[in-house]
Amino acid sequence: MTTLPDPRVRAALADGFGRVAQDLRVSVTDRCNLRCTYCMPAEGLPWMPKPEMLTDDELVRLVRVFVELGVTKVRLTGGEPLLRRSIVDVVRRIAALEPRPQIAMTTNGVGLARVAADLAEAGLDRVNVSLDTIDEQVFRDLTRRDRLADVEGGMTAAAAAGLTPVKVNAVAMRGINDEGVADVLGWCLDRGYGLRFIEQMPLDAQHGWERAQMVTAEELIARLSERFELRARPETARGSAPAELYDVVGYEDLEGQQATVGIIASVTRPFCGDCDRTRLTADGQVRNCLFSRTETDLRGPMRDGASDDDLAALITGEMRVKRRGHGIGDPDFEQPDRPMSAIGG
Repeated sequence: MTTLPDPRVRAALADGFGRVAQDLRVSVTDRCNLRCTYCMPAEGLPWMPKPEMLTDDELVRLVRVFVELGVTKVRLTGGEPLLRRSIVDVVRRIAALEPRPQIAMTTNGVGLARVAADLAEAGLDRVNVSLDTIDEQVFRDLTRRDRLADVEGGMTAAAAAGLTPVKVNAVAMRGINDEGVADVLGWCLDRGYGLRFIEQMPLDAQHGWERAQMVTAEELIARLSERFELRARPETARGSAPAELYDVVGYEDLEGQQATVGIIASVTRPFCGDCDRTRLTADGQVRNCLFSRTETDLRGPMRDGASDDDLAALITGEMRVKRRGHGIGDPDFEQPDRPMSAIGG
């Protein structure tokens, strides 16, 4: 059981609008073994040189400082986090922190079967697997890789290892996989996985995102309702979670509870007012928002001998300048220079 820090300490991560960050997203690498069309070009991207990446000691130290400032949840992301060879040990070291944060991971699932049991033993609490389609050909076209069977095997291994509830993140794209969204939901319901659809956001390396091509939350709900009876949960049940939850009437999850499907409408129904997240990139930059155009360097000061108090001051300073919202709908909105693979989900 996680023991929460004193509320006076947690207020250190407050921004100018009264939001308090308790959820830290940590990108452990910018590398990925898929080449999803909406994320990066077929040839990949110029990967971060290893000397620029945080070492294990540096990464764990920074996570500890965040935890001491009030973070209670840590999510390990990438790129693809399983490509960091030391990932099991990183999980074990974060799990040893006091107070112990909840630890989750977002992965594409390709290598999950190999390490699911080790991750669970090390202290990982649960996983989210990114899976946009269950159609083999569409999967190959989207990811430019023939690895759907590996992803399915990874999810099975995660459930067997107790990394539950296993959650699935899916992005619906017009003319690509939007016709199959109900199939993905049915597939997840049959296996007891929790599914969340995410509106496509302007975070691609090619900067080719167009709002008109995005499948909206309203469209997703309409398509799913053609096959399933959905019942919206009260808004008050959502809290700071990004997903609007809908009960799927007549279905239960693996624990015998009411099965749900979530819709994360980051673009059409932004939830910035309830945001409790902050982010740490693989090269040691803290970002107060996924769409931030600026970031604060922690790696440089740390390597120059900064104390924990010095690092904490840099982190809290970054949080204080967090904007009211991501501004996707604003006329002057600019997409971040870093693509999603270099920020972390």
